[in-house]
Amino acid sequence: MVMTPPGTGLEPQPAPPRPDNPFSLPNLLTLARFLLAVVLFALIAVESWVGCLVVFALAALTDLLDGHLARRLNQASALGRNLDPLADKVLVCGAFIFLLPRGTEGGWLLPWMVTVVVVRELLITVVRSFLEGQGTKFGADWLGKLKMWLQSAALVAILVALEAARSWPAGSWFFDPACLVLVYAMVIVTALSGLQYLWKAALLLR
Repeated sequence: MVMTPPGTGLEPQPAPPRPDNPFSLPNLLTLARFLLAVVLFALIAVESWVGCLVVFALAALTDLLDGHLARRLNQASALGRNLDPLADKVLVCGAFIFLLPRGTEGGWLLPWMVTVVVVRELLITVVRSFLEGQGTKFGADWLGKLKMWLQSAALVAILVALEAARSWPAGSWFFDPACLVLVYAMVIVTALSGLQYLWKAALLLR
C-alpha cells in the first residue's frame, strides 16, 4: 500500500457538499402549502367553513410530512428551512386577514390582534433570513412551536364557531367563548415568541 505524504496535494479530498434540490419531495410538499393557502383564502371569501376546515387539515398534513420526510430522506436544506416557516406564515396570516371582517363584526378578532400576528411573522422572517445568510441556523424553539400550534388551534376554533353559528346556533354559548379564549392566548404567545426570537437573535449577532 502506497502512502501519500501529507502536504503534496495528492491526498484524498472530501466530497463537495451536495447542492440543495429545490424539487425534492419535502420542498414540493411545502410549495403545495402555498397553493392550499390560496384555496383557503378563496373558501373564506365565499364563507365555505367546512371546506376551509378540510383544506386547512390538508395544509397541516403537508406541514407534518415535509419535515418528517426531510429528516427521513436526508433532504434537509437551507431552502426548506426558509420555505417551511414562510408557507406557515402565508397560510395563517392570510387566513386571519381574510377573517378580519367577520371577526371585527363578532368582536373575537380585532385589527390590533392581526397586526401583532403579521408584524411578528414578518419581523422574524427577516431576522431568520439574515442569520441564515450569515451561515447561522435559526430554527423554531419550543415557544415558537407553541405559537404555531395556538395559531392553528385558534384558526380551527374560529372556523368551527362560524359553521356552528350557521348550522347549530344553540351551540354558540360554548363555541364563542372557546374561540375568544384561544384567540387571546394565541396573540399573547405570538408576542412573547417574537420577543424571545429577537433576544435570541441579538445574542447570536453579539
